[in-house]
Amino acid sequence: MNDHRIVLIPGDGIGPEVSGAVRRVFREVEAPVEWEEQQAGVAALSGSDDVLPESTLASIQDHRVALKGPCTTPVGSGFRSVNVRLRKALNLYVAVRPIRSLPGVETRYQDVDIVVLRENTEGLYSGIENEVAPGVVTSIKVATELASSRIARWAFHYAKERGRKKVTVMHKANIMKLADGMFVRCAKKAHEESGLSDVGYEEVIIDAGCMRIVQDPEQYDVLLLQNLYGDVISDLCAGLVGGLGVVPGANIGEDCAIFEAVHGSAPDIAGKGVANPLALLMSSVMMLNYLAETRADARCREAAERIKVAYNRALEDGQKTRDLGGELNTEQFVEALVARLG
Repeated sequence: MNDHRIVLIPGDGIGPEVSGAVRRVFREVEAPVEWEEQQAGVAALSGSDDVLPESTLASIQDHRVALKGPCTTPVGSGFRSVNVRLRKALNLYVAVRPIRSLPGVETRYQDVDIVVLRENTEGLYSGIENEVAPGVVTSIKVATELASSRIARWAFHYAKERGRKKVTVMHKANIMKLADGMFVRCAKKAHEESGLSDVGYEEVIIDAGCMRIVQDPEQYDVLLLQNLYGDVISDLCAGLVGGLGVVPGANIGEDCAIFEAVHGSAPDIAGKGVANPLALLMSSVMMLNYLAETRADARCREAAERIKVAYNRALEDGQKTRDLGGELNTEQFVEALVARLG
């Protein structure tokens, strides 16, 4: 079986450093992957006038799988988010964010194991904003039955395939009775039609749900949310296990997927060799498992398991980067991981 050609977008800031760490680890485990490097974000502007060049988009459309490092997005002005453009252009309608406690990463919670599923293509992130009068801006939330039903069906399929026990829909249907009310109805219908009687289902108003998460995150399993809610909740849940540096992420459509580090580009530490590569490594493990499932390649599953076991062992042995309370730089953490590869 031939190796899989995967698009690698290093990103900017610390992106090239953490993507370099992934390349090194993949070589060590002989992962069946060939990289095709493309640029996006600020890094793309040196050779293009667009932060998402057509060549990058065409490459992803061709190969259908990409691994992406962090790309800078200006706040309040400047260019539009590369992430949002990719999700819309490729119809990557579900964001998957697994959140789990890691050995050796101490937090006030011990056994967190939550998966946040976020609708990725509409909601307030549709970007429909207008200044209707000086100092008066309207932002339109778009919700459709098509997108709501699609992600709900995906959520219950995911729960079945992963052996998850409960799906919780978080919403604000008590206030937004039409948009959020439709999302809840679609989720309930998808649960009923799934026939998954052994998968629990509940609906929780999101503000009360946030309180319950920080009180006892172990009561949750899979969280299903609209776009803006899912963005906020996924970062909140990351804080339960140590922050954005220890959680992976994926954006998945019908036949295309992009796996990414969900933290920022951290330009203040770029080039210093101290960035934590764990989030992108974890995302690369998700990518390998995706390849194993969609392309029936057991080699990918084996490589994914070896990498996961190795970084868990490194963390458990106290081999951590500085952001996690350790003393290792990027290269030293990679060396610690490589030394523990089975």
